[in-house]
Amino acid sequence: MAGSATPFAYRDFRFYWIARLGSTIAQMCMVIVIGWQVYDIARLTMDTREAALQLGLVGLVQFIPLFALTLVTGWLADRVDRRIVARGSIALELACAAALGWLAYTGTTTLTDLFVIAGFLGVARAFAGPALGALAPNLVPRAILPKAIAMSSIAWQSGAVAGPALGGYLYAWAPVMPYAVSAGLFALSLLCMFLVRPVTRRAIEGSRNPWRQMVDGLHYVRHHRLVLGAISLDLFAVLLGGATAMLPIFARDILQAGPTGLGHLRAAPAVGATLTALWFSFYPLKNNVGAKMLGAVGVFGAATILFGLSRSMPLSLFCLALLGSADMLSAYVRQSLIQLYTPDPMRGRVSAVSSLFISASNELGEAESGFLAALIGPVTAVVAGGFGAIAVTLLWARWFPELRLARSFDPPAEGSQASAPER
Repeated sequence: MAGSATPFAYRDFRFYWIARLGSTIAQMCMVIVIGWQVYDIARLTMDTREAALQLGLVGLVQFIPLFALTLVTGWLADRVDRRIVARGSIALELACAAALGWLAYTGTTTLTDLFVIAGFLGVARAFAGPALGALAPNLVPRAILPKAIAMSSIAWQSGAVAGPALGGYLYAWAPVMPYAVSAGLFALSLLCMFLVRPVTRRAIEGSRNPWRQMVDGLHYVRHHRLVLGAISLDLFAVLLGGATAMLPIFARDILQAGPTGLGHLRAAPAVGATLTALWFSFYPLKNNVGAKMLGAVGVFGAATILFGLSRSMPLSLFCLALLGSADMLSAYVRQSLIQLYTPDPMRGRVSAVSSLFISASNELGEAESGFLAALIGPVTAVVAGGFGAIAVTLLWARWFPELRLARSFDPPAEGSQASAPER
């Protein structure tokens, strides 16, 4: 009976899924608006390339805490109740949203404010990623674990692409609105996490030395080539093909679309990703999952190139929708492989490493895109990044044959499992 059930048949997973979706939408809603405000304020006194450099810096400010705290956050997610870590992270994000909302309401936002609060958001996301990523498998029985991980991945990825679109539209309505809505979503997520009941987890095995336990996550990723290949593919492909980081520039100076146009541009990947997620909910991937992930990353790079060359709003929207669809397919396969092939006592630390790589591809990718745009111009930077993503796909297909040969999501059996959660 349990094997035929869906993850949503379990009460705790329902609350978890709402919390993950809501917090991700709120995070990404704030990130895109912070980027727009940084660029808009910078353009008052700087030219396009100098302002693009500020966009790169705000991405770097968010990445530094994630880089510095990776080992600690992963260890905590395996040592401490993952629900408590997630609650604290979401509470900090709620405070950041409230602060930015107040500044927007009073019209007193400065570049310094945006950089400081972006740093705190980086801290919160450093702790939230491993805890939330590793919690999903604890909430359902093993028989439906692949479905639970897929649905958790869909919640994260859908929020990651829908949040910025929502932020663009809300900011066009009123500068305070994206932060007010984000605060409400964080509050809802926090409530849902308090409604998730305690879960049973296996203890960390091996050395009791905390530092050794922290480093074990890195060792696991390094020596498990399927996991390493999946994580690093996303890192380098998105790091190079970071078109979305340049959307404020394209909306304001290239397509002449303003904040409303920014909302349309950010909505396009959300549409592509949502349609792809809906397709997977009815027709989940079963065969040749690794090859399909590699193909999706290649399509991601090609769509990035075409977007960079486009001067037509409809064509740009189509390219971004295709980009979002490819990114959803890639993330769906990557997160499922990583979670299913990682033992539960290691999931927090491996999720922390995965979060670091994802953040490097996102926040550090924003920094790389901003710095490159400052040197060679935004259009050339985006087009070059798309070619780079395609090159990475070809190299990873050769260097990590385990990815090409991954046929299904069937994981290796674990020695023991926690008892099935209550519905």
